[in-house]
Amino acid sequence: MLSREDNDLITQTDQGTPGGDLMRSYWIPALLSEEIPAPDCPPARVKLLGEELVAFRDSQSRIGLVGEHCAHRGTSLFFGRNEECGLRCVYHGWKFEGPGNVLESATEHARSDYGKKRRNTAYPTHEANGIIYAFLGAREKMPLFPNYEWTQVPLEYTYVTKCLLECNYLQGLEGECDSSHLSFLHRAFTNERNQVMYKSDTSPVYDTEDTDFGVRLIATRNLDDQHYVRFSAFVMPVYGCVPAGRPTNELEGYEIHTYVPADDTHCWRYDIGFQRERAVRDEEVHRRKQIHPDYSKVRNARNNYLQDRQKQKTVNFTGIDDFLNHDACATESMGAIFDRTKEHLGVSDKAVIAVRKYLLTAIKDLQQGKEPPHVLRDNERNWFPHVDCFAHMVPRDVHWRKKFDYLTPSAEKENPMSYAARKKAAS
Repeated sequence: MLSREDNDLITQTDQGTPGGDLMRSYWIPALLSEEIPAPDCPPARVKLLGEELVAFRDSQSRIGLVGEHCAHRGTSLFFGRNEECGLRCVYHGWKFEGPGNVLESATEHARSDYGKKRRNTAYPTHEANGIIYAFLGAREKMPLFPNYEWTQVPLEYTYVTKCLLECNYLQGLEGECDSSHLSFLHRAFTNERNQVMYKSDTSPVYDTEDTDFGVRLIATRNLDDQHYVRFSAFVMPVYGCVPAGRPTNELEGYEIHTYVPADDTHCWRYDIGFQRERAVRDEEVHRRKQIHPDYSKVRNARNNYLQDRQKQKTVNFTGIDDFLNHDACATESMGAIFDRTKEHLGVSDKAVIAVRKYLLTAIKDLQQGKEPPHVLRDNERNWFPHVDCFAHMVPRDVHWRKKFDYLTPSAEKENPMSYAARKKAAS
């Protein structure tokens, strides 16, 4: 369990909090590209780390992310006119460009430079494979945008979805780091291979390893004369990377589940999946069926996730459809912000403990003036072949690191299965 002080430290991310300062040291997802799909299209509201913002794509397709309320009199710029390379407030016609500068203050005297001395809150953005990322920290401390494998593959090789969770971000993130729940929360009453493996050994042995990107998480289950080894990862500050979408023994892409604080009691879950060698098929993006156009969940706490008690007896362990909704039920039902002074941890919580420790250390180091881990300054180190997630059968007498020698604490060797490596070999 955590102390009250540490629970507050790790869950509070609004402006001016130590946890918020940590989040503002990194690029984080702000919205989907589809929310502002074309130049001069309507703007989109964005709530991020407790701040109310508006995103827009100007006439030249440049993206602006600005404070929602006009610097003049506070009217919401969400209702503004997106025109001629700026967002114009409907109240008095003040017009702002993406960096937040005032282009026009139409109600002021023509010879006045009053408006030009004012600006709105604005943050840098970076668009990559269907997601618009933002950096909400001080401009002079802005790091390099990380070159993860899922941001480097062709757009058609990826899919992204987004939905709102009604709980603190850490509850969702901790779920991604916990492989033991696969034996129960996601159990289906079938004889599929993965289900057999999860049910055959419900108490995996955990290894954790601090790395330059976060924490590598290894869960080992016994199966006859082999080990079923599942590799997942926590990537700073809000990414949970997990194997998904492929049979065991096939090394393709994986999924990234990102929990971005909207505020302390809500977070945005982004699901990113990618393939390494082919375009994503429509049927692989089945999660869209679970999400309304406004990114709220079809199954939610107010309708009890449409749980079917008969299905719970005969089809799956929860009586709820889809992994997304299993996760939401488990994490949202803890309450808006779970009180970790009341929990009782066991050996199965080793991975969760390791991630909490990593995050708390990063927050406390930042409080002491130290730069947190995985804030990227060196172009030559901006590559991450060792962030890879998959499940594999390994003979009991073979250590996983011997078989997968590129999984080192830092990027010392390239993953031969990665898109970058294959592209290099093909050229």
